[in-house]
Amino acid sequence: MIIFRIFLAAILLSLPITLFAADGLLDIGRAVTIDVILENAIRRGLISGGVVAVGNHTGQLYGTAQGRVYPDAGPLLSDRTLFDTASLTKVLATAPAIMKLLEQGRLNLLDPLTRWFPEFEGSDRDEITILNLLTHTSGMNDVEIATTDPLKSLIEKAIMQNSGALPGNRFRYADINFILLGELVKRVSHVSLDRFCTENIYAPIGMAETSFLPQAAFNVIAPTAGYDKKLTAGVVQDSNARSFGGVAGHAGLFSTASDLNRYATMILNRGKYNGVQIFTERVITQMTSPYFYSNGKVIRGLGWDINSPFSSPRGIHFSDMSFGHTGYSGSSIWIDPEQDLYVILLTVRLDYANVRQFNQLRSDISSLAVSIFSTPRIAAEIANGTKIP
Repeated sequence: MIIFRIFLAAILLSLPITLFAADGLLDIGRAVTIDVILENAIRRGLISGGVVAVGNHTGQLYGTAQGRVYPDAGPLLSDRTLFDTASLTKVLATAPAIMKLLEQGRLNLLDPLTRWFPEFEGSDRDEITILNLLTHTSGMNDVEIATTDPLKSLIEKAIMQNSGALPGNRFRYADINFILLGELVKRVSHVSLDRFCTENIYAPIGMAETSFLPQAAFNVIAPTAGYDKKLTAGVVQDSNARSFGGVAGHAGLFSTASDLNRYATMILNRGKYNGVQIFTERVITQMTSPYFYSNGKVIRGLGWDINSPFSSPRGIHFSDMSFGHTGYSGSSIWIDPEQDLYVILLTVRLDYANVRQFNQLRSDISSLAVSIFSTPRIAAEIANGTKIP
């Protein structure tokens, strides 16, 4: 059966994209090709299972779930399975929380770090701004965080380190930037990051299953692997996030494909979901506008990735206006306002050593999703006889 599905998928992928306009072929393409990619990744031991959701500004267009919570064991995955989103926390919680505070006029992108963190006064971190933290251009490197008083440990080590990089000059991805931003939300709003996000973002659009510190009684929770490769469910995978009690700006958020559909739909609707305006259009534009670093080789939004070494979920068909993020646990999201499309991938990742194959999985699913779900850009290129990049 699997061989037949692979054979059928190969035939479908070789056909011109315009042929998928027929409802029958489109349904076959949806049911076969994306499923085959997930099944192949399961068979190779890359993942034990995965959930994919594809949609536009109206909501989900297509979804599939393949595999189980544990390899050959446990419940089947579904769009209601809770996943540790890992670094998606940066764009699902911390960055939007910062943007909400900006929208409320409670802080400014060019605020110096020392305005909110007087602990850095007198150090060589005086020129770092909130913008630098959001774009990973602070020049700071990640540090090992103590489990006792983790914030104090992080700040002391950050002050002592000598990275040799000036703020704003070069992109250097580091969790420390978003750990500080998560703490910044607390210092400005006087409530914790998890509470701020629930009250201002998740609850208003019905993301009832998204939270830090998940409760297993309400959802099946997908496990993540520790350094010993043992799979554990319900505890954040990232050790630094665990040091902060499971609530941190860089990792710790759990969510479902069902909830992430709502979030991506809200972004494509310029900050509105089901009549509820979460962000103004201006804030959405500001958050996803490009910032160029490393001599133009890296393009970032505020929290969001646009084009960098971490952009594998962009695939080959998403436009230059698209943006997204990845998570170490096996999650990713990519959104394209120009083509009115988003692709969400949540997996139980097993093989962390084979980074190339996992990035290829992300790329293949995005590329296939865009090719199946006709978009204005691809349709125009086919009509003009030009090659799709």
